[in-house]
Order: sequence, then structure tokens, then C-alpha cells
Amino acid sequence: MDSATEFAMTGPWRRAAALTVAAILLAASCGSGDDSQDGTSAIPSAPASTTEPTAAPEPPPSTAAPELVIGRVLPETGSLSASIGGALIAGVELAVADINAQGGNVKLIAGDSATDPDVAPETVNRLLGEGAHVIIGAAASGVSQSIIQTLFDTQIPQCAASNTSPSFSTQANAEYYFRTVTVAVGESQVMANSMASRGATNVAIANRADDYGSSLARLLADDLDELGVASQTVTFDPNSPSFDATVAEIADMGVDAVALIAFEEGITITRRLIEMGVPGWAIHLTAGQFDFGMPERVSPTDPTVVDGLRVQSPSGSEEFNQRVFEKTGGNAIYGGQAYDCAVILALAALTAGGVDGPTIIAAVPDITRNGQKCRTYGECAELVVQGVDIDYDGVSGPLEMDDVGDTTVGRYLLAEVRNGELEVIETVDVTLDQ
Repeated sequence: MDSATEFAMTGPWRRAAALTVAAILLAASCGSGDDSQDGTSAIPSAPASTTEPTAAPEPPPSTAAPELVIGRVLPETGSLSASIGGALIAGVELAVADINAQGGNVKLIAGDSATDPDVAPETVNRLLGEGAHVIIGAAASGVSQSIIQTLFDTQIPQCAASNTSPSFSTQANAEYYFRTVTVAVGESQVMANSMASRGATNVAIANRADDYGSSLARLLADDLDELGVASQTVTFDPNSPSFDATVAEIADMGVDAVALIAFEEGITITRRLIEMGVPGWAIHLTAGQFDFGMPERVSPTDPTVVDGLRVQSPSGSEEFNQRVFEKTGGNAIYGGQAYDCAVILALAALTAGGVDGPTIIAAVPDITRNGQKCRTYGECAELVVQGVDIDYDGVSGPLEMDDVGDTTVGRYLLAEVRNGELEVIETVDVTLDQ
């Protein structure tokens, strides 16, 4: 056992273990669902007021919808394909099927972002050449940055289901961009409250060196500070051949908890943290690492070594997640947000009366606020053709989009490793200040 391991196991990790875990997470500020403590169910109950009806075909709207060609640029390969790619793709496919079954007129053409800012632009150019009127994707904020200028120049609306970087809210070329996931401050609040509720007093924030990692790290540090929790930050290169230096730096910090902001490389870093003596309950991961196979990938011989580890991610309602599970085999993160991207774009095209980019994007913000509530494409489309102002509450929550295309109400799943398996323990709806 080296000196770093000895410090970690006899120092703050052990002291923190004696602190009482809060019984209710975020109840005052964010709202929560039931916490399944017996491990019998991996799916939490969403608030009844926002659970969508069963997705059955409905009568078509009385006015024919224009054919909308959706191009999806999502990770079939690359560092996000295993964790979130399948659920994102399933969400879009389910939405297209539902829209067409409920009187819509949508065509889907597929493209792989490869989680690579060099590959995604080529995919977008191909999709536009094949007639895409709108784009759903990319999954990573950094990859979306590689295509946003092209979509701005060509006036093609873009909906992102999993981009949380605050940069999109203020940059000049985001005029045709909107998203169905809350900005990073939503995820930051869930993480900070969870870590504080478990007794963390001094947190190491380890973040990948990109827009997503740095922005979430800053927000998390601020949120922890407001809760009276100190933090220290270490930034790492996600393409580094070894993360030993990063792990050693964390071990030398004298902290009692670790927040790891990573993608696929997080598996290796988590494994090294465990090997260095950091207990699972002291580690909290971000949405890019939400993977039900994660415990076994960290430790194939004994997944229980990460027991207590927590991770959260945006998701859909219980009913919708069950539909995604049937297509992915057990992963639903961001699937609800991807579904809502497609529905909003189809409703915007119906509202605009065509597929012209500027008119579609102009119709987007008001679809999710201030009008008559509706929860499926068919229900909302009937209201649109009657001239009624609608307020679409999606499978990912109420949405309530602001004027720059940011969703201000988001839904998160909080999961914990128990007996070597990742189990969802709570649903949390977060409302951001507007």
C-alpha cells in the first residue's frame, strides 16, 4: 500500500463515513420522487402531473402537416455511444413513430457524430445534402460547437437533447439552436445537494478539459460553496494515456469526496480512485458516465467495490423510460429529451405551416409555455390546427423554454450502486431561475 492509499483510507474518507446521510434529497429546493430503498425497482415514479399518457395512435389533425425531414447526428460510435448514444437514438425513433401514428408527417435520416468534432460536420453536410430540414444533435456540447456555425449559416434549426454547456445561451451563432435539457446548472444543483446531504465537507472536482467539463466544474464549485462545502479543482486531458497523476493529485488534496466530470475515460479514473483507497460512497459521477453496466466495467471481478457511488442524468418519465428500455436493454438517459426535440420540431413546423428554417425556429419557444397544456403530438396538433396557443409538457418534464431556447424545467434520475448494481433511487425535477 503506497502513501497516498494510506492517507485516503485513514484520513477524511473514514471520517466522512461517520456522517449521517440525509433522508430526503433536494426536497425543499427541487422536489423529488419516491426513494426506492429495497432495491426491488430500478425505475422511480415520476410526478403524476407530468407523466405523459400512453403513446397510442390518436386521430390525425384536421389539417395535413408538412413533411418534415429530421436529420439526427448522434453517437453511434465514439466515447458517448455506450453511455448515452443508444437512448438518444431510441428517443428520436420513438418520437418519429408516435408523430406519424398521430397524424404527423415526419421522415428521419440518420447520421453518426462519432462523438468527434471532426466527424460530425461531415455527417451534417451529408444530411443537409439529403434534404434534412432540421437537425437533432449532437450529443456532446463540444461536438455541437463544431456544427453550429454551419447550421446558423444555412438557417437550419438544431435541437440538442444533451448539451448542458452555458455557452450556447449567449453565443451569437446560436440563433437556430435550442435544447430540451437544462443547462449545466441543473445537473450541478443535483450533484451538490446529493454530496452535501451525504456529509461531504471538502470535495475534489476532477473535470475533463473541455467546455462541458470546465463549465460544470465552475458551477459545481459555486453550488457547493453556497451549501458550505469547500472544493478544489483538478483538470485532466481526457485523451491522456494515463490518469495516475490526476488520481494522485486528488489523493493529496485531503478531501472527503470526489466529483468526477468525465465521459468514457471516467471508467478508468473511477477504477484508479477505488484502487487508491477512495470508497465508492465518496464518488459522484456526472451524466456522461450514467451506465447500468458501469460497476462491472470498473471492477469485473467485484462490482460491489463501488457500492455507494452515485450518478445522475436527465431522463424521461417512468412510463416513457420503460419504452426506451425495451429498445436499449436498460438505459434511458437523455431519451426523453431526444423524444421531445422531435415532437417540438414537428409541432413548430405545423405551427409555421411549412419547413422554412426561420419560421420553424421562430415558432419553437412559445410551444412549451403559456398556452393550453397538451402532452402528445396528436393532442397538441389538434389544438394547433384550431388556432389554439399550446403549452407542450413533454416526456422529459414541463420544459418551459425561455426566449433563447433554453429549457428551464428539467427532470433528473439519481442512481446509486447497491450490491454491485446501479439502481435509480430518485426522480428530481429542477426549476431554474428565469
